Amino acid sequence: MEDFYRTHKYLVEHCNAPVRRVLMDEIDWSARMIGIKGTRCVGKTTFLLQYVKERFSSTDRRCLYVNMNIFYFQGRGIADFAGEFYKQGGRVLLIDQVFKQFDWSRELRRCYDLYPKLKIVFAGSSVMRLKRENPELCDIVKSYNLRGFSFREYLNLRTGSNFRWIPLDELLLHKQLIVDEILTKVNPQKYFKEYIEHGFYPLFREHDDFADNLLKSMNMMTEVDILLIKQIELKYLTKIKKLFYLLAVAGPHAPNVSNLAKEIETSRATVMNYIKYLADARLINMIYPVGQRFPKKPTKVMLHNPNIYQAIYPITYDVQTQMETFFVNTLWKDHKVNQASKETHYTIDGMRRFRVCSTVTPKLAATGDILCQYSDNTVGDKVLPLWLLGFLY
Repeated sequence: MEDFYRTHKYLVEHCNAPVRRVLMDEIDWSARMIGIKGTRCVGKTTFLLQYVKERFSSTDRRCLYVNMNIFYFQGRGIADFAGEFYKQGGRVLLIDQVFKQFDWSRELRRCYDLYPKLKIVFAGSSVMRLKRENPELCDIVKSYNLRGFSFREYLNLRTGSNFRWIPLDELLLHKQLIVDEILTKVNPQKYFKEYIEHGFYPLFREHDDFADNLLKSMNMMTEVDILLIKQIELKYLTKIKKLFYLLAVAGPHAPNVSNLAKEIETSRATVMNYIKYLADARLINMIYPVGQRFPKKPTKVMLHNPNIYQAIYPITYDVQTQMETFFVNTLWKDHKVNQASKETHYTIDGMRRFRVCSTVTPKLAATGDILCQYSDNTVGDKVLPLWLLGFLY
């Protein structure tokens, strides 16, 4: 146990979290069982360690961070380890990469039942369906999703600012005042292109090649997260990877499921399941008309966030595609994003119609849609700069 405390102390003291994530204040930390999901590279480990730094000293033995990647846990269950920690006065156990432990959900249930004063906060892949696929946890776990950096978080990091997040209703009602206030401190357009290229994943803070590191992580999402968690045989990995590539290079359109099934030599039903797994892994987003959902075929499949374009070769994309990908991704956290009547139109929360555009023309203005334009900082009655939506979280 002493080795774990030493590792915990070192990691907490050397944790560098330059941006405080919004999720830190959204979680009900009084819950006894908390699950934090997120795709690779979004900072789950840093988030857990940041929680420790805010509430405990690095030497407080009531709290302990452990990672299931350690081979030690291949011979010892979570509940057994938690019991020893609990007997020594431990009260908050942080478990990273929880899905690497065999029978992890049942082990967590045992902890919950056996140790009533123990709080467990665990982190795992976005592919995990905590309540749907793990009934033993459905009545005890509070589940949350950690996303990559919002544009607001990226801007705060790059400029040393402390801009707050703004809910959509407030943002639309007071957009002129909000934009004017932001522009007195910084010009977001200067940093928006950077964010589109590499700002979503905290990987950009490393000095290594961003695209190469992201590519490695994307491979891990398919090779480990999807195959391991969904219990898919290794021989099907190439089909999943090929499907992802075909969807990426096809651009944001409705998938031709029959053609895709022929390309990867499988059934239409399997193609749809694989598309869903890729969406769960936060590699793509599936867009549906209002009132429709999986297992129906989506009317549009697009990459999850614009950074991913940097890691796929060769791929042809334009600025409009990047900007629409940003729009969908940034609204996806707290809002329902649906396809409207045309490919370039989106319905948000079933009532507001948005359109992403380079500039506002009289013809576009006459549509009555909320226009998100990305060429400058113009604000109008139903016009706002696209980057402003990056302040939603």
